[in-house]
Amino acid sequence: MIKPIANQITNYLSISCIVILLFSCEDHSGSNKDHLVFRYNEYANINTLDPAFSRTLQDNSINNQLFNGLVQLDSALNIKPCIAKSWTISEDAITYTFNLRSDVYFHKHHLFGTDSTRVVVAKDFEYSLNRLRDKKVAAPGSWVLNKVDDFKAINDTIFQIELRQPFPAFIGLLTMKYCSVVPKEIVEHYGIDFRSNPIGTGPFKFKRWEENIKLVLRKNEHYFEKDSEGNRLPYLEAVALTFLPDKQSEFLQFAQGNIDFVSGLDASYKDELLTSAGTLRDKYAETVNMIRGPYLNTEYLGFYLDSETPEIQSKLIRKAINYGFDRKKMMLYLNNGVGNPANGGFIPIGLAGYNESSGFTYQPEKAKQLVEQFKKESNITNPEITLVTTSNYLSFCEFIQRELEKAGLTINVDVMPEASLRSARSNGKVDMFRSSWIADYLDAENYLSIFYSRNFAPNGSNYFHFKNDMVDSLYNKAFTITDIEERKHLYTAIDSLAMDHAIMVPLYYDEVIRFTRKNVTGLGINPINLLDFRRVKKQEHHIEE
Repeated sequence: MIKPIANQITNYLSISCIVILLFSCEDHSGSNKDHLVFRYNEYANINTLDPAFSRTLQDNSINNQLFNGLVQLDSALNIKPCIAKSWTISEDAITYTFNLRSDVYFHKHHLFGTDSTRVVVAKDFEYSLNRLRDKKVAAPGSWVLNKVDDFKAINDTIFQIELRQPFPAFIGLLTMKYCSVVPKEIVEHYGIDFRSNPIGTGPFKFKRWEENIKLVLRKNEHYFEKDSEGNRLPYLEAVALTFLPDKQSEFLQFAQGNIDFVSGLDASYKDELLTSAGTLRDKYAETVNMIRGPYLNTEYLGFYLDSETPEIQSKLIRKAINYGFDRKKMMLYLNNGVGNPANGGFIPIGLAGYNESSGFTYQPEKAKQLVEQFKKESNITNPEITLVTTSNYLSFCEFIQRELEKAGLTINVDVMPEASLRSARSNGKVDMFRSSWIADYLDAENYLSIFYSRNFAPNGSNYFHFKNDMVDSLYNKAFTITDIEERKHLYTAIDSLAMDHAIMVPLYYDEVIRFTRKNVTGLGINPINLLDFRRVKKQEHHIEE
């Protein structure tokens, strides 16, 4: 195994050489340009540079540097202007009218003609959204337009969208990378190869991509956004990615100062980097910064309610599991305190509708009583359930397994590859499964759609096959209410109803955790863990003679 890692490190060094060469023709003074290049590793790899197909966190993060949409999110997840400098919504919440900036240009490309670029106009959004919902393109992001009736360019700077019915969360959907603007002439020239020849409007432009090896982006000198002091963004000259395939190798490169940033906490290095209380160990305190905050991601165990297994069908057993383990202890010992115990419902901390009293607390005696009640009512003396998980979450599932043994319930833990588990979960092939739900857009409806009866898997996200008339009624009613304060009470009620039926076991609300070198500033953090390099700066290292 040493040779492949060595090859990856060699590839890493080669990308450094490439970036240095990129600057050599611009700077003959011999000064060090390292502080203008941000380096990081993406162990999960990049699948596409086409925003219409950008469905994973790593794809979204890199496409966030290359493309813009009508609107965008700030670090607090407020919806802000982007290419649309302003917008209005009709009183019936059906018509959205966007006023576009006139100073946004696509990245340079010879196909644009003499000027090698051109300004973005409303027709570009008309083309981009038509492409997104074109069945021949088969973009996975087409669902964001499900509630859209029509859209059109009124003129070069006014773009209008008509919905079929009011949908208060719609403006949040438009912040997704799926809705980015792309140029028709470039997309049609490259066809499916646009995925590796992207032309957008973002703060960085595409330079080079060798799949599984390296990716280089360069500064867009004509980017339209500026900082509060009027300086044009971004500050960096380049972003360079490597693709070391495992987190341990990635952390090694970070510890040696070869990359500037790592995201997340992996079992291979969490105890090396953090104390059991979740603070940086002394040996890293002077060279590393840690930033952490809420992540709109709920980790949970789910039950397939159409199972013929009596234990799965029993609300007594499902509730016993919820009461039967200490979530706080689990997070402290298995994740160094990173993450918030999910004693509320499915809606995570940070979204309107979250209620800390919607869920379950640790009550081991109550768990025992519920298991005993099940035994008496069912005549099953040794209740048993099989829980399927991936290897990454085996320790959590084994913790729950040990705790529930004390309540008289046997849980067998099986491990499956992620893709296989995802397929089995969607097709009702597993009775109990571990999963997670990361927000696609910033409204709790995104979470509660998983409880709606018309969304039964495999045609939707209701993996539980849960059907409840009151939940369906409240869910439909929420679409008619534009006031978030009023709507969040409905969201809380839906969440509480689902928890009362114990169709899932919320484990924890995840946290975003990022580690950077001390000379890096401006990276920030946000609850959807999206990378944004516009305001990143690296302090220059001065070598003393």
